[in-house]
Amino acid sequence: MAIPAGTRIGHVHLKVAEIERALEFYCGVLGFTLMQRFGKQAAFISAGGYHHHIGLNTWESQGGHPPPPGTTGLYHLAILYPTRPDLGRALKALIRHGVQLDGAADHGVSEALYLRDPDENGVELYWDRPRQLWPRDAEGGIAMFTRPLDLDGLLADADDAVDPAPRVGEGPQDLG
Repeated sequence: MAIPAGTRIGHVHLKVAEIERALEFYCGVLGFTLMQRFGKQAAFISAGGYHHHIGLNTWESQGGHPPPPGTTGLYHLAILYPTRPDLGRALKALIRHGVQLDGAADHGVSEALYLRDPDENGVELYWDRPRQLWPRDAEGGIAMFTRPLDLDGLLADADDAVDPAPRVGEGPQDLG
C-alpha cells in the first residue's frame, strides 16, 4: 500500500533543556507564535494560528545536553516558508539576532538555510520553487543538486518585497 499523496508531516516535538531559551529562539528570532503552555515544562508554537507546528518540552531533558556526535536522532527539522522573500526576511532576522548559519544551499527544487537552535537541534529554513521550475533529468525525474545559495540575492528579494501585514496574534494560554 502506498502512502496517500496528500499526507504531510503535521508537527514535531523537540526535547529542550530550557523552555524559555527555546521560546526566545523560535518565537523571538524565527517569529513563531506561542499558542499554549503546560506550566514550565512544555510549550506549543505555530505559524498562522495552527494548534502547533512545534512542541517544545523538558519532560525528559530539563538541563540536558545535546547528544554527542556519532549518535542517532533528529538530523534537522525543516520549516517551509511560502515565498523566497519570506525566506529572505527570515535570513534578515537571523542576521539581526546574530544567529550563525551552518550552511546555505540551492537544491534546484528549493533554497535552504541551515542552522542550529540553542539546544543544537538542526534547523532548515527553506522555500520550494514552483514544481514547473524543478530541474529534471533526461527521463523526467527530479534532478536535485547542491550549489551555493546567493544570500545577497535572497536579501535583495526580501528588501524588494512588500512587508506582510502585522500579525494579529492569539495571546498565549497557560494550562499549568
